[in-house]
Amino acid sequence: MEDGLVREILHDARQRMDKAVEVLRDDLASIRSGRASPALVEKLPVDYYGTPTPLMQLASITAPEPRMLVIRPFDPNSMGMIERAILTSDLGVNPNNDGQVIRLVLPPLTEERRRDLVRLVHKRVEEARIAVRNIRRDAIADLRDLEKEKMISEDEYHRLVDRVDEMTKEHIERINELGERKEEEIMEV
Repeated sequence: MEDGLVREILHDARQRMDKAVEVLRDDLASIRSGRASPALVEKLPVDYYGTPTPLMQLASITAPEPRMLVIRPFDPNSMGMIERAILTSDLGVNPNNDGQVIRLVLPPLTEERRRDLVRLVHKRVEEARIAVRNIRRDAIADLRDLEKEKMISEDEYHRLVDRVDEMTKEHIERINELGERKEEEIMEV
């Protein structure tokens, strides 16, 4: 019985840590680097007939050139709503609408804007690290409860805490790598 509980605690911790890394990966994809990427606008909320809807559900988004995105709405009537969402976002880009598609020409990043984006990346990376550490704390608390209830021995508890620590270290390293890669991408001129 206790093996099942221990396995469940470790499995749950790993899954939650993996999820924290995934959330960071998605988050960093939406931060603009020097190149245009559909991920910049995919999750942009568009007020579609009173319902906030991610842009990716309303249009196809392509990057035909390194500094241009083309947004082709599935419903031509949504063109104005999509344009408004882009204008009110923090992208700092003016949409060009030709009646068929919306073109976004991304200006080159200034040095100051790059530094702001790097600071944002650092903030998101730190939030992900904190999330992983909180998951570690929860898993260790669950293991401590099992030990207090004599469902696992003290030696077993310490061995399991070491496994949780290894798992935490592995996830923090993945988070740091994602952050470093994104930072290099942003600073690349």
